[in-house]
Amino acid sequence: MKYSAQYVMPPTADYSFLQKQFPTAAPVWCSVDLRDGNQSLIIPMSIDEKIEFYKMLLKVGFKEIEIGFPAASETEYQLLRRLIEEDLIPPDVTVQVLTQAREHIIRRTFEALDGCERAIVHVYNSTSIAQREQVFKKSKDEIKQIAIEGAQLLKELTGDRPYRFEYSPESFTGTEPDYALEVCNAVLDVWQPTADRKAIINIPVTVELSMPHVYGAQIDYINKGLKYRDAVVLSLHPHNDRGCGVADTEMGLLAGADRVEGTLFGNGERTGNVDIVTVALNMKVLGVEPGLDFSNLPPLVETYERLTRMHVHERQPYAGALVFTAFSGSHQDAIAKGMRYREDNNPEQWTVPYLPIDPKDVGREYESDVIRINSQSGKGGVGYILEHRFGIELPKKMREAFGYIVKGVSDRGHKELLPEEIYKLFVDEYVNVEEPYKLSDFLLKKEPDGARKGWVEIEHDGRLEHLEARGNGRLDAISNALQNRFGLKYRDVTYSEHALETGQDARAIAYIGLTDANGKKHFGAGMDTDIINASVRALISAINRMVSDR
Repeated sequence: MKYSAQYVMPPTADYSFLQKQFPTAAPVWCSVDLRDGNQSLIIPMSIDEKIEFYKMLLKVGFKEIEIGFPAASETEYQLLRRLIEEDLIPPDVTVQVLTQAREHIIRRTFEALDGCERAIVHVYNSTSIAQREQVFKKSKDEIKQIAIEGAQLLKELTGDRPYRFEYSPESFTGTEPDYALEVCNAVLDVWQPTADRKAIINIPVTVELSMPHVYGAQIDYINKGLKYRDAVVLSLHPHNDRGCGVADTEMGLLAGADRVEGTLFGNGERTGNVDIVTVALNMKVLGVEPGLDFSNLPPLVETYERLTRMHVHERQPYAGALVFTAFSGSHQDAIAKGMRYREDNNPEQWTVPYLPIDPKDVGREYESDVIRINSQSGKGGVGYILEHRFGIELPKKMREAFGYIVKGVSDRGHKELLPEEIYKLFVDEYVNVEEPYKLSDFLLKKEPDGARKGWVEIEHDGRLEHLEARGNGRLDAISNALQNRFGLKYRDVTYSEHALETGQDARAIAYIGLTDANGKKHFGAGMDTDIINASVRALISAINRMVSDR
């Protein structure tokens, strides 16, 4: 396998930055979705789509947005003109434009900027060994001179406008770090940045060539060697060729960077740019407020997918449709118990197993996003769905028995079961079961000795039978009547109940468990607005399920 691992270590590689604490303040964020993210689309966005995307970025909280390459595309030129002429740039937001370090491109870029009050003009040229030798066929000094002349023209054309400047040694990861530093410092000497008008030095991972800690060491080297450091914003622009864009960014921040350029969900050339959503929410997990609002990701994903025609993968960190979802029975059981523990002990703390953050913090719902049921699921997940969606609190053993029923249906159908399907299956299996014995009516009165005595009417085999009933309580009396008349044998009757709703017409549900002569447990449930009726119906349901061996 041929791989272009031509990265160059700094002359003095220092990994002491790895011992530092992660920054306690968020970096400056710059979205490059409208440039890097747009140029990588099969069908680039139209101007109207870009403006809608731009407004979405404003709503998220970006204060710096690279809107495109005005000299390279008429669409991007006109986009910038509309933002300026329609006054769509808020006072606290700065648009950024990209230009190669070539005179006619720089001049065209400044034409597009006419009338813009605030801007970052981002100039770049490639400095890597491969590009110097194979593409430009120029020496180090000649490549550096391209950067210097580009910087000089930016300064000249800006005049007294308060524009800020940014320089990127493109293909930095294939450039000798000491040479890249030399070029950056030469550019800074032209601009002479000050604390109140800082320059941006952007160090791109144009192509990932190394492990993240190596990039961190390279950033550390640049950070320590930059001139005018107090007047320079050190920026990162990682790509994701090795799948380490997020790790590169975090290493770069640890090594002293101040700013991050990236895209929502990591869209960009080849394998993409760094995913700002992931980096920002990783910081939030560490207790650092990122300054970007990702508290409602689902509509953000919907808008992004509609405008870019790209798909956010189901396993994309934080934003993917399945990233909080547990299908595994053991995972579901642990999550359900963790949720209950949190509610009972410390609602302010988040320590739920298998969930690194509270899904609600990014706009997700427990019932539809966390616990989903298929053939891999177990009693914990099924019980959680019934309890939190429908208010049904199954006894432990009954929850286990119903879990197996659900698994079987899902397995045979090779499909996920939705909450409504689970509820219907529960009702069909357990609630008010009327075959082969159907409760018609009953009347029981309390005797002087505390017993209950009366009658119960049962429909069976097409006949209505009137049975005498007596026992310690209503359920015991009716149970005795059925056992005596029909020769039913069971023992260990367990009972529980709870309300399903509140109010005058609220329903209640009762659960009955009983053990047949062979030691097998059978369950039934009764649902009624009267709890006594619900409990009797539960008993009949359990008996019917036992007789039918359901």
